[in-house]
Amino acid sequence: MKVLKFSVALVITIALVYSLNRSWVVGNRIPPLGKFLDPFHGFWQNAERGDLQHQERNIPGLKEEVTIIYDSLLIPHIFAKNDDDLYLAQGYVTAQHRLWQMEFQTMAAAGRISEILGVNPQILDYDRGQRRVGMVYGAEQNLKSIENDPVLSAMATSYTAGVNAFIATLDYEHLPFEYKLLDYTPEPWTNLKAGMVQMNFSQTLNTGEKDLQFTNALKLFGKETLDLLYPDHEAVSDPIVDNTGKWKFNPIKLDSIPSALPDELIQLKPAKEKPRGIGSNNWAVSGSKTATGAPIVCNDPHLGLGIPSLWFVVHLNSPSVNTMGGSLAGAPAVILGFNDSIAWGCTNAQRDLVDWYRIQFKDKTKNEYLSDGQWVATKKVIEKIAVRDGEAYYDTVTYTHHGPVRYDESYHHENGRYHFAFRWISHDAAEPMKAFYLLNRAKNFNDYTEALNHHIGPAQNFVFGSVSGDIAIRVQGKYPVRRKDEGKFILDGTKTSSEWKAFIPFDQNAMIRNPEKGYVISANQYPVDVTYPYYVQSGDYYETYRNRRISQVLQADSSITPQEMMQLQNDNFNMQAAESLPFLLTQLDTTILSTEEKTIVHQLQKWDYFNSIESQPAIYYEEWWNEIYTTLWDEMSEANVPLSRPSEFNTIKLLKEKPDFSFYDIQSTPEKETRTLLIRAALASSIKTIHTWKENHPGIAFDWANYKDTYIQHLLMLPPLGFHARNGGNSGIVNASSHRWGPSWRMIVSLEKTGVKAWGIYPGGQSGNPGSKYYGNMMEAWTNARPPQLKFTQSEQQLTAVTLQKTVLKPEEK
Repeated sequence: MKVLKFSVALVITIALVYSLNRSWVVGNRIPPLGKFLDPFHGFWQNAERGDLQHQERNIPGLKEEVTIIYDSLLIPHIFAKNDDDLYLAQGYVTAQHRLWQMEFQTMAAAGRISEILGVNPQILDYDRGQRRVGMVYGAEQNLKSIENDPVLSAMATSYTAGVNAFIATLDYEHLPFEYKLLDYTPEPWTNLKAGMVQMNFSQTLNTGEKDLQFTNALKLFGKETLDLLYPDHEAVSDPIVDNTGKWKFNPIKLDSIPSALPDELIQLKPAKEKPRGIGSNNWAVSGSKTATGAPIVCNDPHLGLGIPSLWFVVHLNSPSVNTMGGSLAGAPAVILGFNDSIAWGCTNAQRDLVDWYRIQFKDKTKNEYLSDGQWVATKKVIEKIAVRDGEAYYDTVTYTHHGPVRYDESYHHENGRYHFAFRWISHDAAEPMKAFYLLNRAKNFNDYTEALNHHIGPAQNFVFGSVSGDIAIRVQGKYPVRRKDEGKFILDGTKTSSEWKAFIPFDQNAMIRNPEKGYVISANQYPVDVTYPYYVQSGDYYETYRNRRISQVLQADSSITPQEMMQLQNDNFNMQAAESLPFLLTQLDTTILSTEEKTIVHQLQKWDYFNSIESQPAIYYEEWWNEIYTTLWDEMSEANVPLSRPSEFNTIKLLKEKPDFSFYDIQSTPEKETRTLLIRAALASSIKTIHTWKENHPGIAFDWANYKDTYIQHLLMLPPLGFHARNGGNSGIVNASSHRWGPSWRMIVSLEKTGVKAWGIYPGGQSGNPGSKYYGNMMEAWTNARPPQLKFTQSEQQLTAVTLQKTVLKPEEK
């Protein structure tokens, strides 16, 4: 009996040891609980102490000692004696606080999430999509350019060495929380991974296009209606650069080309479109309009709101550079920031930098395709997708000289007759870090322009200001010279005449310096006036409201302060509502409205058009407008092929000018709706939607902030690790905070001769560790648009009063 009891106990013990020290998949992955809950080595160790200790570390590859001063926001101020050590330390410090984020984002970009999360059809489909868009291919092209530039190669190699130096210090106890939760460990960092960070950014910003949708719209509606729904240039003023009739260069001219319209509608599923009205703001104000007489530069890029943040604030100081601002977690240098002499910021240029070419294969093997009457060999890339706890998946991607054939019979195109190759500017070799390396060191306008000559993509609007008094903005990127309508529809891949033949010379990209009005603005609006000699095709709809509101405020003020610019970044005025709501109200017959509807209409009539935190009319307008917009364009959403809705600006214009428009008829009803009936029905439907929200949120205050519910989401989409923010604004408003998108980095720089002053904030915190007080310590200041002043100095001694922690990195002892 004793032997039996012992045997049973032994078996149970072995089973417990086994089960508690391996991960299990029961719906979601469960970490090995024995290790995960171990009080000495498990996730408890990720809870940081309140006081941070001064540290010294011996780092392999370091040439000289580096001092890192952390201020009260956990922003590292890195002081190095040479550039190699500077970027090595940047890599080390960034990995120390953001390693899991860095690796997860690069693996997602490369289509490797199945390696981490295991067997899941949706994740596998995502990984296949990333491989088929050529993300690694683009990073490899960029890496070749980096390796051919001694300065960039040294910078990337040093950064990578710093990341790996930190990885080498890790054991299970000190692994970031997410590695323990998902039960895996980091792999070595490489220069290619830094390239994947850049490609991830390019995919977010420069894959906008509507070629498939417009091709279908042309076939369904005809050219006249298509031009009415999707005009190349909407009737709105205030482009980034207005040089009407004064463009003084000889543009490159090309012969016209035909589109390649398929005989049938295209039933591919295009990439998910961004939410409406999302973009970014930047502007620079001349000293002639500021209280101090110094230029002010402002930037707030609007991106998906995630935690840890895309940005990691850092101060870099060496004998060759003294710069501060937002870096990308996983890449060297400062991307949006300032130095002793200048400041710069970016917004997305919105240009169409993607084209689709219809490919004619010789046969089903896809070994050859037709080009100018000749059969040309394809390149087959066999992608091995490792799947955790499952068998590897092999996917064959066919490449033409245009780029990869993204869709075929095995991927989202089972019944299609045609194949389309994906031509993307980000597949071209570029110097992704050179422009920022030079901007970090720039002293004046000439240095700024020279730096931008190295920026190919993602295409951006670079705003600029200098201590010497200049302001400027340049619409910079590598833009193909396009013929009328080129890039709007599917192109003929059998003829090289339909390919990109030339690129706009950089000195013919739009730029303006020191305009008479005293400010420059970009908010993703039209880049140029209609007299610009080149055809400009947008990858998405150009913004029409935020830019005009910013201009309205700046024009009215002649003594601007940084604090007023903070208020402008948080401005909640809804110009779309101001231009559409009065008209919508005229379309209602108040004699047939219910008592509740009359009360709501009365609130809307008295509304000041601000989407403020406590506003209720903002809810009624936004929900009413959403119902009008989706119902009016039900032809697009209910079609069996991809179609895009027209822009909101053009929708409002059509509502006002086309009383008998055929699109007013609602497809799902037997009646024939008119404009008035559609607007009236949309109001009733929106009120029902609001009633449902109230029923689902008992005890929650009925105001705009709660209704919109801005949410900063953890990369793993785990609710306990995210934050809800009570703020105003919305898409299309200067404070472009919607549910999941918003200002990702707010920066204001006053370029004063007595010393540059700067303020900056983003949602979340510097630490990527949920157990750290610096994980979300900036949330309140970001929500209230009260960015703290950044501690920008010339030396480490000037930071003594604000030092939170000091870390000294030393060369490894020989």
